[in-house]
Amino acid sequence: MATLKPFAALRPQPELAAQICELPYDVMSSDEAREMAAGKPLSFLHVSKPEIDLPVGTDIYSPEVYAKGAENFAKLISQGALKQDSQPSFYLYRQVMGKHAQVGLVAAASCEEYLANIIKKHEFTRPDKEDDRVRHIEALNSQTGPVFLTYRAKENFDAFVAKKISETPAMDFTGADGVRHTSWTISNADEIAFVEAQFAQIPFLYIADGHHRSAAAGRVFKSRNGAGHSGQFLAVIFPHNQMQILPYNRVLKDLNGLTPGELILKLEKIFETIRAGEATPKGKHELGLFLEGKWHRLTFKREFTMIADPIEKLDVTLLQKNVLAPIFGIDDPRTSKKINFVGGIRGTAELEKLVTSGEYACAFSMFPTSIEDLMQIADAGGIMPPKSTWFEPKLRDAMFCHMIS
Repeated sequence: MATLKPFAALRPQPELAAQICELPYDVMSSDEAREMAAGKPLSFLHVSKPEIDLPVGTDIYSPEVYAKGAENFAKLISQGALKQDSQPSFYLYRQVMGKHAQVGLVAAASCEEYLANIIKKHEFTRPDKEDDRVRHIEALNSQTGPVFLTYRAKENFDAFVAKKISETPAMDFTGADGVRHTSWTISNADEIAFVEAQFAQIPFLYIADGHHRSAAAGRVFKSRNGAGHSGQFLAVIFPHNQMQILPYNRVLKDLNGLTPGELILKLEKIFETIRAGEATPKGKHELGLFLEGKWHRLTFKREFTMIADPIEKLDVTLLQKNVLAPIFGIDDPRTSKKINFVGGIRGTAELEKLVTSGEYACAFSMFPTSIEDLMQIADAGGIMPPKSTWFEPKLRDAMFCHMIS
């Protein structure tokens, strides 16, 4: 069962939300954050990327950075820009990005259930990134960026949500990127009991995005040994059938000593067809290759795709095992300097730009991994290859903050 609890969120004053709420800390560089927050004293980037208020070149993992984040967080609270609710509640959080809309439940998820794998993972984490989030949580005594969870949709709960979002929202604003963010508060005792009962019938939750945030929350919980800790972490939980996964594309520094013609000859042994085509793949087991100023459509031969193992038949796995490692010499994409990854939100035009500039030699555009594949792999205890999924839209930091003690 999934144990979700209401909590008294620390939230922006509604009229200030557009000035405060920001994209997650890990989708931008320090320089980008510094530019985005320029002239915006209420921007939450002063809390989530506090190195922007210190001299350029400051080690982003230095104690001064976390202290500055805590100072800026306290300032937003003391100014009244952020205010804590008077009673524990659940919240609904709707995002609208173009034609796509998704509504998630904002709740306090169980650290113990994360540690017990009731909240399932599908990625490895990096110790340095975990350490960073641990220090950030400890410095603020709060989780300010939610973990993005999903669950197999339930009709009863869907009907409840549809009715609730017809009411007047508590907060509603549109970000600079055009994504609309709207929230509703669930504070009625009967409605809270209904939400808790609905999720008590759900056996597992799945991490979509936020493996480092959840791992850090679990570590802080264990280190405090239950003292001064709610035992919970901040999460937004979306039904699986509303999730939007974009591809995670690949760009390669060189052709590993091959000429373009030699590369095509090697690829012909792996793919059914290599022909001029559109930049965006149309289905599973199909890729786009941008080489010498034009796109090629590639389709894996059936002998490579007729595999039972759900991890082995992912397109990102097939590409890594049959192309990137043997042809390009990229044995470990986590550490190789010969490859980079471009989130699908940037579009295939970004791939063309990177290759045309001469910075990269070629690019592969991918078909998105499905949410069904993710849940199947997580259920089996499997780990997906790095950079398998890119979820959009991103949850905004500071929409809801969870004070952990």
